Amino acid sequence: MEYIKKNLGSYNLHLIKCQKFKSVMVKVYFREPIKKENITIHNFLTTMLTFSSNKYKTKREMVLKTQDLYSCSISSTDTRLGNYLNTCFRMSVLNDKYTEEGNLEKCIEFLSDIIYKPNVEKKKFDEKSFDIIMNQACLSLSSVKENANTYSMIRLLENLDDSPISYRSFGYLEDLKDIHAENLYSYYEKFIKESDVDIFVIGDIDFEDIDSIIRKYFKARTFKKTKGDFIIPAKRAPMRKRIVTEENDSNQSKLAIACRTYNLTDYERNYPLTLYNIILGGGVDSLLFREVRENHSLCYYISSTINKLDNIMLIRAGISRDDFKQTVKLIEKQISVMSHGTFTEEDINKAKELYQTAIEEIEESESEIIESYYMIELLGVDDIETKAKKMKEVTKEEILAVSKKVKMDTVYLLEGRYQNEGN
Repeated sequence: MEYIKKNLGSYNLHLIKCQKFKSVMVKVYFREPIKKENITIHNFLTTMLTFSSNKYKTKREMVLKTQDLYSCSISSTDTRLGNYLNTCFRMSVLNDKYTEEGNLEKCIEFLSDIIYKPNVEKKKFDEKSFDIIMNQACLSLSSVKENANTYSMIRLLENLDDSPISYRSFGYLEDLKDIHAENLYSYYEKFIKESDVDIFVIGDIDFEDIDSIIRKYFKARTFKKTKGDFIIPAKRAPMRKRIVTEENDSNQSKLAIACRTYNLTDYERNYPLTLYNIILGGGVDSLLFREVRENHSLCYYISSTINKLDNIMLIRAGISRDDFKQTVKLIEKQISVMSHGTFTEEDINKAKELYQTAIEEIEESESEIIESYYMIELLGVDDIETKAKKMKEVTKEEILAVSKKVKMDTVYLLEGRYQNEGN
């Protein structure tokens, strides 16, 4: 695998030559400091851009065009990365050697048109497309409570604090009323001019050819800015955990817990903390899974994840409402086990094996390889090979030191009205 980076003024171009894949993938990233009031219109915009374009006026025309381009796949996603709102336009298609000469360039041109030549007339988006997206957005945002897993995590984070951690990344129903075809285009112009941009291309590619194609279709359009801090400042958890409950029409209750991490070094955040999480709740061999689910049958599922940029760890579980207190108590006990160092070398070795497997899987995915390089660009983290080497060398003492920097902050229970028999 060969990698080069080029600074093209208003954006960085990252080229990754990798012969193991038959396809070529392009990812165009736009990012800007997150503002709560912009989330809904931002998500609305990226959906609009992939729905139709100036040349292909309807979704049907867009789909037919992708079929003409040998089933070229194009999509967009919006995510929050700490203090930033991150948008990715993704394109994937078979290499020209499996289709026809020039098809990749046509696909890249198509992707560029989607981003830079939207379905706009007289400085407003096409009304028909706008109405379709508006109806979809209304339905989606109106049904948030129907997914209890997602809703419980949303409500946990909203009760945690008022930083970007608490923002709903998919937007707010009440903000839709303020979006119309004209101000959506005004926001689009700002988005194009002011976002930081990185473009990645991976596949069995010729660097000079791809460089020429990208320069041709992605002209300088944005103002280069100074990179800000992605990491949400760490806060200490309160002396006593906060407990919040809310009722829901379901049989199963959803438990969501937020723990604060604080005073972590970059090394601790990327290595010992990762192993800490795997040992605690990162899989079927974890302490939480063994003790809470298997040994005590208190939950339907349980796991933990680390949000490194937010300085928090999240624990989620599906339980019966009558088991709430006992489940929380047992989770606290496992966190105490970690902080007292009573986990074993076998636990550490299994966690390292799981991590190594995950690292190997990254190298089998074009998308994950790009994501890895993107994190190197944004956060200065180590490359895949260095990560694998450093993780093998993490000691129990380092994991124990990190465990003392993890404290439970808020416990949220989305309580089912009805009791279910058995787990």
